[in-house]
Amino acid sequence: MIIRILMIMASVVVLLSIIRNTSLMISSATLIILIIWQVVSLVRYVERTNRKLSVFFDAVRHSDFSSSFSDQGLGKSFDELNQAFNEVIQAFQKTRAAKEEHFNYLQTVVQHVTTGIIVFTKNGRVSMVNNAFKRMFRNSNLRFISDMEKIDENLSELLMNIKAGESELLKVFYDNELLQLSVRATEFRMQGEDFVLVSLQNIHTELEAKEMDSWQKLIRVLTHEIMNSITPIVSLSSTVKTLLIDEKSVKLKSEIDADDVESAQSALNTIERRSQSLLNFVQVYRNLTRIPKPNFRHFPIKDLCDNAEQLLLPKIKERNIQFKCRIVPPGLTLTADPDLIEQVLINLLINSIHAVQDAETPKIQVLATAEGINHVNIAVSDNGYGIKPDNLEQIFVPFFTSKKEGSGIGLSLSREIMRLHKGNITVKSKPNVETRFTLHF
Repeated sequence: MIIRILMIMASVVVLLSIIRNTSLMISSATLIILIIWQVVSLVRYVERTNRKLSVFFDAVRHSDFSSSFSDQGLGKSFDELNQAFNEVIQAFQKTRAAKEEHFNYLQTVVQHVTTGIIVFTKNGRVSMVNNAFKRMFRNSNLRFISDMEKIDENLSELLMNIKAGESELLKVFYDNELLQLSVRATEFRMQGEDFVLVSLQNIHTELEAKEMDSWQKLIRVLTHEIMNSITPIVSLSSTVKTLLIDEKSVKLKSEIDADDVESAQSALNTIERRSQSLLNFVQVYRNLTRIPKPNFRHFPIKDLCDNAEQLLLPKIKERNIQFKCRIVPPGLTLTADPDLIEQVLINLLINSIHAVQDAETPKIQVLATAEGINHVNIAVSDNGYGIKPDNLEQIFVPFFTSKKEGSGIGLSLSREIMRLHKGNITVKSKPNVETRFTLHF
């Protein structure tokens, strides 16, 4: 810079000296051109850094990291600037390579999983589908969700209307095959646009296995109850026949003593009792399969607890049970059928009352809490004798009970009511410490 400025100054001084001599016009013109060239060269030299910055930022903006910066003989500061530019470009290259590797990794995982995945925008434009989804519906060219109407209209409508965090079950009959799909959705935002990610899993095989297991358990219970009633009925009917009918003449015996009459009467009474027991069993089973459809209403959970406590208050006082109901927050509300949920809560409380009857300081607590934005949990816990680990898988089977006076349908009924509310019921038990049933809405 100093050399260039000194040369310009020297050229100007010489030019001024020559101008005084009017005979040297060509030399004056030459010096003027030389001075102009020196000034332009100085300006270009000064602007070199700005041009380098402009080229560098253009490369960053267009993600073009293939270029490099190098200049010879411009001075130490330019060498350091070029080195800094090259180091930044190398850092960007490494970052982009890492992102591409991460993207390829995620793509491999998404394409490898056996669950069908589809990503689309709010207006139904499909952004991505994985291989499992393509295999499931034998469709590799899906551009819009509306294209799935060819597969099933309900599926297309479900995908467009499903909300984040929701899960649905849907039956689809496609290409002579029944698909029982578990559908879950989540939402995310990318580059200023909202996307919906939906996973679809065909659980037909799992449901068949579970259904078969449930049928086997139910058949075992039914056959057990029916055999308990039918066996004595058959036996006693044969006894009555022997007492009253002569097998040789196939007529009533002419002479029947008092002992035979008493025995026949006792047998007939037993037959009546067992028949009535069998009739009651069938009636209870009918009630279990005829739960009314929920009438959803919005109501405070406090009313639910108050009603259940008022109904069971005599038993609670009679057995000196410490009963407590907590609702967090106090004004927590629930959208459900209050009558059916109250029935579930009463069933759980009655079970807890029986469970704590031998406890030194019997305690029962109802705790209602909010989980997230749209989820509510209601837990009923007690310090009773609890549930044996072997029975935890059986307690929701209809007519299974460990109590002598129990019918075995309370928990089955409760689980079915929760299923109708698209919720579920879970249990954790540590015998003689705490047993907790939780209703998840």
